[in-house]
This record gives sequence, structure tokens and C-alpha cells, in this order.
Amino acid sequence: MIVLKTPDQIAIMRQAGRIAALALAEMREAVQPGTTTGELDRIAADVLAKHGATAAFLGYPPGSPNPFPATITACINEELVHGIPGQRVLQEGDIISIDVGAVYEGYVGDTATTVPVGSVNGEVQRLLEVTEAALWEGIRASVGGKRTGDVSAAIQQYVEGNGFQVVREYSGHGVGAKMHEDPSIPNWGKAGRGPRLRPGMTYALEPMVLMTDPSTRVLDDHWTVIAADLKPCAHFEHTIAITNGQPEVLTKLD
Repeated sequence: MIVLKTPDQIAIMRQAGRIAALALAEMREAVQPGTTTGELDRIAADVLAKHGATAAFLGYPPGSPNPFPATITACINEELVHGIPGQRVLQEGDIISIDVGAVYEGYVGDTATTVPVGSVNGEVQRLLEVTEAALWEGIRASVGGKRTGDVSAAIQQYVEGNGFQVVREYSGHGVGAKMHEDPSIPNWGKAGRGPRLRPGMTYALEPMVLMTDPSTRVLDDHWTVIAADLKPCAHFEHTIAITNGQPEVLTKLD
């Protein structure tokens, strides 16, 4: 069931999104050779606490025998999503995807970015640029009256048109009082299909892009998803709200 948010609820989500974006910005500033993923996790936890928010990921899902143990997810190189931060040290030439969710007054803001650690080779840099641009293609397609398939198709066509692949097993999703709500918005699909977009819908778009092979597998920690071919991959995400005009990005600082 798709939950349409009231203007007051979207105002709270705007605050949750801003807090998540502040945490992401501080972590991005700290990304450099020698930083550990655990240090990034502590930065995010501090920012959330400072602004009266809690971590959407920590302990998720409730009641699970293997709940997520950290504030952020941190994925390096061939790791796509859901990586657990810890003692791993960032090295020159790595790329790292960092994803953070903030819960503020009962509503969630969810955002992610992938950044280089120092200098990276040209094709990896292009991977980051294409993935971020695909996110904005999906955002531009998120207009009331269109359908979720239009958003999915916009992302897929941009990524594949640039020679990369989108993951099939994981998708964007509704966000609100819960971190995962309806609708599911895959990064692939056919235009004209799926639920119609209506003002008050809020969801997270998150292109997850691989170099050549879209296949993935999950590591023994039960969380970290990696590219099966062990090549670098990227992940960008924003939470947005459908309006009567252009979509509003709720996790964008400027």
C-alpha cells in the first residue's frame, strides 16, 4: 500500500533528509587514505545525535537474528551495498559508497554517495559520473502523472546507454514512517508500467551500477553485497517527494 504524505509529514521528512545529508557531507569530507570505515560510522552517529535523530539502519530489521550492526553502510570497490563498517582502512585509488538513514520525529531520510579515495582511473571515474547522472535522470522522470516504470526505464536506459549495468536484485523504495515502504522502484523496467505517481508519494531512488556483469552475491556476514565479477561498482541515492510540479529532493543540502 502506497502511503501519501501530508504537507506536515513531508516537512518532517525534509528535516530528516537534511540531517542525513549533513551526515553524508561530513563523512565525504573525511574520506582520504588512512581513514577507516569505522571512523566514518562514528562521524555519522555524532551528526545524527547532534540533530536529535537516530540511525535508521542500526538494528534493522527489528527482531532479526542478524540485525545490521552500524549507523551507516560502507562499501569499498567491488562491494555494492550493505557493507558493514569496521577496521578496514581506505587506500589511495579505492572508491567508497556510504549510505546513511536518519530517523527524525518518526520519519526517515535516506541518502548515499560514492566517492573516490584520492585519484582513480578514468573508467572508474566515469562509473561514478554515470551512476550519479542516472540518479538525476530518475529524479527528472519523477513527475506526477507518470508511472514508476517511467522512472525505472529512465535510469536503466541512461546506465546501459553508457555501457554499464544496473543490479537486478535490489531497488529503490518508498520511504516514510518506515525505511522501506511501497512502491518498489527497480533500476530497470518498462515505461508506462507500475503505479502512477501522485503528489504526496515519497521514495528513495538509488541506482546501483556495475561495470560489466549485473550479477551479485552476499558475503558470509549476511549483509555485504558484492559484484560477482569483483569489479568496482557505485551507488547514489536521494529521497524525493512527488509534488504538483517538479519533484522535491529531500536529502539535498543546497
